[in-house]
This record gives sequence, C-alpha cells and structure tokens, in this order.
Amino acid sequence: MEITAHRFVWSLVFMTIVMTAGRQWPAVARAIADRRVIAILLVTALLIGVNWWVFIHAVVVDRIVAASIGYFMNPVVSVLLGFVILRERLSAFQWVAVALASAGVLTQVVAYGTVPWITLVLAFTFATYGLIRKTAPVSASSGLLIETALLFPVAFGILAWFEFEGSGAFGSRGLEFAALLAFAGVATGLPLLLYAAGAKRIKLATMGLLQYIAPSGNLLIAVWIFDEPFTGVEALTFGFIWLALIIYTVEIWRTRIV
Repeated sequence: MEITAHRFVWSLVFMTIVMTAGRQWPAVARAIADRRVIAILLVTALLIGVNWWVFIHAVVVDRIVAASIGYFMNPVVSVLLGFVILRERLSAFQWVAVALASAGVLTQVVAYGTVPWITLVLAFTFATYGLIRKTAPVSASSGLLIETALLFPVAFGILAWFEFEGSGAFGSRGLEFAALLAFAGVATGLPLLLYAAGAKRIKLATMGLLQYIAPSGNLLIAVWIFDEPFTGVEALTFGFIWLALIIYTVEIWRTRIV
C-alpha cells in the first residue's frame, strides 16, 4: 500500500514538471472544466490504482509469474473488450485466441481449486483502463496528470499515516532508498504517458499486440532472478495463452490491422 501511494504522489510531481515544461496547463484547465471528463478520469484512476496495488502485491508475495500471466492475457482481453464495447469485428481465429486464453485460466482453476485473482484482476483492469482512455476526450498528458491528482489526497493521506505511526519507509532507510521511491514517479508516469498517447492513435487490437514485451520480462525476472517455481500447471497455462497470442498475432498481420 505504501509503495502504491508513493507511485501516485511522485507520478503527480513528475507530470507537473512535464506539463509545465510543455506549457500544457490550458489543456488541463479545459479538461477540469468538463464534469464528464473528470468522472471518466476518476474511473480510470481507480482502475490503474487497483492495477498498481495488485502488481506490487504480486511482487512482494513472490507471485510475479501470476502477474506475468495476467499481462500476457491483457492483449486478448483488449480484443474481447474491443468487440463488446467498441463493436470491433473479430475473425474466427481471434475468437479461437480468446477461447484458448480462457482455457489457460481454467487450467489454473482446475489445478489449484481457486480463481487466479491476481492474473484476472491485472488483465481486466489494465485492458479496461486502455479502453476507457482510448475513448476519453482528453489528451494523454492532461489525463494522466488529472488521474494522479484525483487520488493524490488518498495517497498522501496513506503516507502521512505511515509516518505518523513511525513505520514510513521514506527517509528512514537512507538517501538511496528514498531516491528509489521518488524515482517511482518517472518509472510510472513516463510509460503510462506513452501508453495513453498510443491508445489515442492506434487500434485497441494493435495496442494489445505491443504489450507482449513487459510480461516476457516479468516472467524472466520471476524465474531466473527471484527463483519462483514454474510448475507443469504454469507451463500448461502459458502454453494455452502463448498459442492464443500466436494465433492472434498471425491474424493481425494477415488482415494487416497493424
């Protein structure tokens, strides 16, 4: 919770610098004046806040493999949301990809007897975030600044509470540790800024296709660096999802959607 709060606080600091350097405050003022925009961005802020918290939780409790599965599923979920919400047409092969990804989740349910909530929450919150930001009538940078500002009071309150209790990490573990927490603003804000900008310019399906890189890195880090177990169940789950992604990718290139 504390790390998530730091991400919001320092992301707002980073975006304030970006907006000032780019002289984009008039655009922010226009967005703030529109109640509909504020309502939309409040929803996206909550979605990304949940996504950040679940991902950080997965890292802390050694469930990075589960997080990786969630982000691998995200492109397929984006395709499904594009069909349901935006009425984007899906081919037969894309439907097969959706079915295979669903089979991957079902494998986890049958094997462990529990719903893989980390995987599902990460996949659906980020895909939904991308969908709403794609349709929101606000620029990428203005939207991200307002999102972080909307949840800033909550985030700052959480950090103040930790400091009041004497358990806050900022400033108590040395300058290097404090600098890492502050750098969370850049490490969070810059990718999301680019993501939101891309979401306004390209098809939702294409946007999903480009997101294979991050979960691949997460998986390698989980297995090779943090020595998380990669059992037959995970292998079977990844098999279903990777087959779905291969079919989906081939279909994207075949129909020249990219």
